[in-house]
Amino acid sequence: MSETLLVEDHGTWVEITLNRPDRLNSFTEEMHHALRAALEAARDGDARAVLLTGSGRGFCAGQDLGDRDPRKMDGPPDLGHTVRTFYAPLVNLIRSLDFPVICAVNGVAAGAGANLALACDVVLAAESAKFIQSFSKVGLIPDTGGSWHLPRLLGEARAKGLALTAEPLPAKKAEDWGLIWKALPDDDLMAEARAMAEKFANGPTLGLGLTKQTIQAAAVNTLSDQLEIEADAMKTCGESVDYAEGVASFLEKRAPEFKGK
Repeated sequence: MSETLLVEDHGTWVEITLNRPDRLNSFTEEMHHALRAALEAARDGDARAVLLTGSGRGFCAGQDLGDRDPRKMDGPPDLGHTVRTFYAPLVNLIRSLDFPVICAVNGVAAGAGANLALACDVVLAAESAKFIQSFSKVGLIPDTGGSWHLPRLLGEARAKGLALTAEPLPAKKAEDWGLIWKALPDDDLMAEARAMAEKFANGPTLGLGLTKQTIQAAAVNTLSDQLEIEADAMKTCGESVDYAEGVASFLEKRAPEFKGK
């Protein structure tokens, strides 16, 4: 495993920490490969939830611009290739996982780092954290799904405002605007994030995963299409071990023991 990433396996859930604190956990190609490998290992293993966070004083400052410095290259870099090869597959992987991905934003989340967080299913942030669409400072556009997530979560006016001005958005305002789930006191962030990961991992993760996928599908579906997707998902859930256990535990007034299937 690359030193750019820390992975802690808790059995039913995995904690993944971006680990370049001296560079605010900015992305290199090595860290991209390591993060994708860790997420794929969680998908292919026994994980029923993932918690993503950063080491040090920041979550992720996006791309390490030292790796994409035109002065060190024979001609301009192909940033489209960078997006297609690294950032787009990472967003698609997170969105496709059939279990919840929690992001604990422990500090600044800038550029691709901010939009990596938004690709996750539940975003918690320390109250000292800030979200910065810093792309315009270097003549770029919001990538890593930012141009898709921002207008859907905030509306066009706020999305354009954040993207064009690159003004930092404090975590509490991000919560108030509906960009993230919750802003927490700094000292409480990781405890609550880990408790949430544990809760999801011990929950009816077949249903949680289908909840994630059906909500994501709604962005491009008509109501009629979405109702049909709901019916298919409910059929799957109704035939699951977890539904039978959930009903039995409710009627028997006891805690459920979900299996994720």
